[in-house]
Amino acid sequence: MRLPPGLSATFSSGSTLSSSPLVCHLQKSLYGLRQASRWWYVKLSQALCSRGYSPSLNDYSLFSRKSDSSTVLLAVYIDDIILTINDLAEITALKSFLDNEFKIKDLGVLNYFLGIEVAYIFGGLLLHQRKFIKDLLKEYHCENVTHVTCLFDLTVKLRTDMGDHLPSPESYRSLVGKLNFLTHTRLDLAFAVQHLSQYLQKPTFSHMHAALHILRYHQGSSKVGVFISNFLDLSLSAYCDSDWVACPDTRRLVTRFCILLGGAHLLLVGLLSDFGIPVSVAIPILCDNQTVIHIVKNLVFHARTKHIEVDFYFIRAKLHEGLIALNHVPTTSQLADVFTKPLTGLAHHSLLLKLGVQSPFTLKGVLELSKS
Repeated sequence: MRLPPGLSATFSSGSTLSSSPLVCHLQKSLYGLRQASRWWYVKLSQALCSRGYSPSLNDYSLFSRKSDSSTVLLAVYIDDIILTINDLAEITALKSFLDNEFKIKDLGVLNYFLGIEVAYIFGGLLLHQRKFIKDLLKEYHCENVTHVTCLFDLTVKLRTDMGDHLPSPESYRSLVGKLNFLTHTRLDLAFAVQHLSQYLQKPTFSHMHAALHILRYHQGSSKVGVFISNFLDLSLSAYCDSDWVACPDTRRLVTRFCILLGGAHLLLVGLLSDFGIPVSVAIPILCDNQTVIHIVKNLVFHARTKHIEVDFYFIRAKLHEGLIALNHVPTTSQLADVFTKPLTGLAHHSLLLKLGVQSPFTLKGVLELSKS
């Protein structure tokens, strides 16, 4: 390294070096080096493990400690920690322990974390990204645009080559990336973001217009988020669906699934063991295709199904092990439809309510109705 102009290094012998190349030896590895995050995680893990916590095998940023009277969960993002516990004495002791080890700052009840806002409502909490949406609308000058109820203009079918290419595709890529970040709390955007991501290489003005159309959709739904109820029955169910090779360019199909725990969207079933929730009954997988259900339940090999990849027979094995159960569901109640195809306004919002994607105003009406 070289010292900046005006700064000189003085050694114990009294000699100075102001221009010669120097080698800087850091005493610790937590100061801007590539391995800094790794060593910080090791340091934090050692401290938590010494107090009886263990990292999850499904998500190494999640630590837990269980006892007969309490369950403690810690979610770690670099040096920010979310703590949830059902024992006030243990939470005080844990905060004191972390403060002695690292000198922490207690920010109180969780309200904002990594761009996600937490609103506490009677009966549960609502995770939303209202501030991020407002900033996004302002960035693309869409604060005063007219609100639309559909994510896509259903009269337009996007293709790879349609219209002139954007002179600067970075703006389109940036917008799609920001919309992708919104999918953490806006499950209704999952299909739209996936569809727009197919055109990141050479986006056209038509693709940009479709992305801006999604901002018009957000204009009237910035407070919408994922509602997590306190009254979960802890029943587990899964929905799976696919379109019919709807992509006009590749002729490939889109397959998606969603897992609900008592009505709340769940990403990893393996986390249930970390939460102390046993899975003692077969998990119902709801599908609107009767043919698929018959093929999975029938062990006989058919020449007409030999094109199916071998790894898909894993589903048949798990069915006969009793881990899952395949049930039929009508298309109008297929929640995974939201993730595989654009829907009309009424069908779209009806399925979103069943997925737990709601607004505070909707929740207020539901809660008042339940009280009366």
